[in-house]
Amino acid sequence: MIFFYFLAAVFWGGNYVVGRILVEDTNPFLLSALRWLFTAILLTMIYHKQLRTNLTLIIGSLRTIACLSILGQVLFPLTLYIGLQYTTSLNAAVYMSATPCVVLVINRLVFNDSVTKANIFGVIISTVGVLYLLFKGNFLDLEQLADNINQGDFWAIASALSWAFYCSFLRTKDRRISGYAFVTSSSIIGALILIPAAIGYYLTFDMPPLVVNISQLANNPNFLLGLAYLVVFPSWLSYLFWHKGIMALGATRGEIFTHVIPLSGGIMSIIFLGAPVSYYHLVSALFILCGIYLCSVKRPLRSR
Repeated sequence: MIFFYFLAAVFWGGNYVVGRILVEDTNPFLLSALRWLFTAILLTMIYHKQLRTNLTLIIGSLRTIACLSILGQVLFPLTLYIGLQYTTSLNAAVYMSATPCVVLVINRLVFNDSVTKANIFGVIISTVGVLYLLFKGNFLDLEQLADNINQGDFWAIASALSWAFYCSFLRTKDRRISGYAFVTSSSIIGALILIPAAIGYYLTFDMPPLVVNISQLANNPNFLLGLAYLVVFPSWLSYLFWHKGIMALGATRGEIFTHVIPLSGGIMSIIFLGAPVSYYHLVSALFILCGIYLCSVKRPLRSR
C-alpha cells in the first residue's frame, strides 16, 4: 500500500510537467474538460459493474461526492493549468509543498483536530516560505514588489489550496463506496461540470471555434500523447491508488507522501523543462520543509 501512495504522488508530480507543455497548445478549460471527459469514459468502461453496485450509496452521498469532485477534479487541475500559462512548473510544485500545513489548519478549524505549538509555528514558517517565493525573495524593495508578483503564482496557490481542502474533506466520503466507484463517479461529475465551462469559455471570449480547435489538437500527436498521460496516470491511477492507500493505511500515515508530489514535480521540471533554479526557490523550500517537519510533530503521550 505504501507503494500505491508513492506511485500516486509521482504521477501527480508529472502532471505539473505535462500540464505546462500542453497549455502551450490549448487553453486550460478545454484541456481540463478533455482530460476528465476521456477519464470518465475510460473508467465507466472499466468499472461499470462497481458503479452499478454502489449506485444507491453514490446517490445518497451525491452532495459530498460532488463537492469533492469540484475540489479535486475541477478546481485543482483547472487553476493549476491556468497558472502554468504564466508561471513555471517548479514554482507551482513548491507552492504545492505547503499543502500539508494547510491541511493541518483546515483539520483544526473544521474537524477540531488537536494541534501543538510546534504545529502552529510550522504553519507560520511554511507561510513565510510561500510568501518568500511569491515575492521572489524581495520583501524590502517596495517599488519592485508588484513587478515580482506573477498572476500565475496566485493561480498555482489556488490550486494548492483546492488540493488541501480535497485532502481534508476526503474523510467525509461514505467509506462503504468502493474506490473504483468513487473515482469513476467523481470523474463523471468533473466532466459534466468542465464541459459546459469550456463551451461557455469559447462562447464568451474571442476564441477560435471549439470544433476547429479540437480538430487541430486531434492532429497533434504530442498533445494526444500528453493527454493520454493525464487520463491514465494522474487522473485514473493516482486517484485510485491514493484512495486505496487511505482506506488501507489511513490519511494520517499517507500525509507524508503528499511531499513526494512537489518533490517529483520539481525534479521533473528541472530535468525535462530546464526550469531555472534560483536562490529564492531554495530558501523558500527550506522554510516550507521546516514548516512541514513542525506540522508533522504529534502531541506526545503523557505518562501515567
